[in-house]
Amino acid sequence: MNLATRLFAAAAAAGIAALAARAAAAAPAVPAGNSASADVLEEIVISAGLRAMPLRELPQSVTVLDRASLEGAGVQHLEDVLGLVPGLSWASGTSRPRYFQLRGIGETEQYQGAPNPSVGFLIDDIDFSGVGMPATLYDLERVEVLRGPGSTVYGANALAGLISLHSRDPGTSFEASTEATLGDYGTGSVGVAAGDGRADGSAGWRIAAQRYRSDGFRHNAYLGRDDTNGYDESTVRGKLTWQPLAGTRAVLTLLYADLDNGYDAWSVDNSFVTQSNQPGRDAQRSAGASLRLTQATAAGEWLSVSSAAVSHIDYSFDGDWGNDTFWGSNAPYDYFEQHLRARRTLAQDLRYIGDDAHRLPGRLRPVFGVYLLRLRESDAQLDTWNDQYYVPGSSLLYSDYRATNLALYGSLERPAGRHGTLSLGLRYEQRRADYADSSDLPFPGALDRMPGGNLSWLWAGDATRQYYATLSRGYKAGGFNIGADIGPDQRRFRAEALWNAELGLRRRSRDGALVLQADAYAMRRIAMQVYSSRQLYPNNPVSYVFLTANAAHGDNIGAEAELQWRATGRWNLSAGLALQGTRYLGYLSTDGGGLDLRGRAQAFAPAWQANLALGYTHPAGGFARLDVQAQDGYYFSASHDQRASSRTLVNLRAGWKRRRWTASLWARNLFDARYAVQGFYFGDEPPDFPTRLYLQNGDPRQVGATVSYALVGH
Repeated sequence: MNLATRLFAAAAAAGIAALAARAAAAAPAVPAGNSASADVLEEIVISAGLRAMPLRELPQSVTVLDRASLEGAGVQHLEDVLGLVPGLSWASGTSRPRYFQLRGIGETEQYQGAPNPSVGFLIDDIDFSGVGMPATLYDLERVEVLRGPGSTVYGANALAGLISLHSRDPGTSFEASTEATLGDYGTGSVGVAAGDGRADGSAGWRIAAQRYRSDGFRHNAYLGRDDTNGYDESTVRGKLTWQPLAGTRAVLTLLYADLDNGYDAWSVDNSFVTQSNQPGRDAQRSAGASLRLTQATAAGEWLSVSSAAVSHIDYSFDGDWGNDTFWGSNAPYDYFEQHLRARRTLAQDLRYIGDDAHRLPGRLRPVFGVYLLRLRESDAQLDTWNDQYYVPGSSLLYSDYRATNLALYGSLERPAGRHGTLSLGLRYEQRRADYADSSDLPFPGALDRMPGGNLSWLWAGDATRQYYATLSRGYKAGGFNIGADIGPDQRRFRAEALWNAELGLRRRSRDGALVLQADAYAMRRIAMQVYSSRQLYPNNPVSYVFLTANAAHGDNIGAEAELQWRATGRWNLSAGLALQGTRYLGYLSTDGGGLDLRGRAQAFAPAWQANLALGYTHPAGGFARLDVQAQDGYYFSASHDQRASSRTLVNLRAGWKRRRWTASLWARNLFDARYAVQGFYFGDEPPDFPTRLYLQNGDPRQVGATVSYALVGH
């Protein structure tokens, strides 16, 4: 950890503590029945739960990034703003983040095997868990990140939590806007959005489209090109709202994303100059739709959410990261790997939500529901040597995976004292999965029966102060390990369960200028699923076996805090801090070396993360925002003890807003820090193939300008 990083982390912690003390002092108790503060404070409504509810009524740790934060801190993709969420990290190995970790729990890659995410990922109710590349920021309204087991609401795909993205809804009058961006590294984008709606909100439509291109920050010296790692991303979103019947509201969302990105991110010297003669691709073409229907009745509300998505993914890479000229006398040495995946999901959620006026006996407010998810993913994996199958007959693997999840769930809420609420949630989920591939190895079907739920207590004295305590049990289904070198006893791994105990608070000053939320948690992972890999042949960089096994247990404990402070009419500050400790309990690595991981920290689980944002707005229209994001180092894998270094990134945006026009200049990674987003430890360089750590670097400094024009009103 370098000195600057240590000082920033200490300053962030001290600042949050000091401002928390001010929040406590500035938020005196409000007499019962006094709602004056509620009229002043802006209400944040969370939709990624059993019922839409104000944030102050949710007994769970949540971060909400609103439209202003997304526009001020981001440029193109969700990747730009991930550092604003305490406890959230991600692993690359792709052109855009797809593998997320919350509180140290989540996947780090998917080269082989069936999809089995620990962090749920939704875009307008459409399930993109594990394939979240379409998360572009243009015309996005907000991002909700729920930390901790979300199994009561979303089941097996939310062991660690949920990330839910929401695009903008139609307004009540005509709106149109356009945006253009230019930057170095060949960066350019154009987006347009328009919508209209009735004044009473009974019907409306909105559509947004954007095209983004950039060269990807690499130079391929062998091919003499700068675009082999480039981005070419097109996104179209549409939303339609109407009232087909009295008391009924319908929201139809359509999404089409075509991300034709290159993937040429690795070099033997860990630089931004590559030597690949066969640059890879990380392309994803996805189409999805969701239909949300709400029907108000005399006794409550019925909610139906239907969604479907189809994704075609082309993921490939140059296995040796070189060419015959580069390897000289060791040539031919030319490996290539390609995965062609097709993924289809179909989901239906039907839910009854009781209201306050029609409680069950005992003053119980109910929610009951049934959930069905069908997923199918096929993969054609091709490995070649010198443009030929490097082992005749065994370098092409076709696989087909199918899973059906059926769940029954519900919750009961009742008052507990004058200002308290006690809630009990239960979910029982059955998952049947089948896997087959062209290797002719036997893979018997799997059936997992998984119970989960939560017991929560919330005390809300008024709109300025809330406290909560939650005990929850999450779960994650088992799966399959594939490959000819997998032993019969290793082809199946079991389901994982997680117990989570959490305490939290939310405080606001009475004028709403200072907002604080903090939590502390302790988790015990039962039959913890651990992902590792090993290289079968030292002279073959694509001869990897990827294996998931169940450890005895794992522990994850930590604390998180977020703060927003409107210091004056012109200045505002926000900060976040996450501290966590993770460890494996009773696990020997399956990588062939028998690495003893007992007591060691888990992969991609930094011990601390911190962010600080300072914003300024001038009445005449000028504005500026400075973002500082830092985190500790972490282990790359359970297969070895190699670590990423700690890092500190600084982003800056400044501009001018005048009537309908907004123009800004921005710089990301202002001080051009060098940092890693993925690392592999293996032998790649002939003739001796020494085992080394190879790194995929994060983006270097990038500068650019964005101009937008908005037309509002008929």
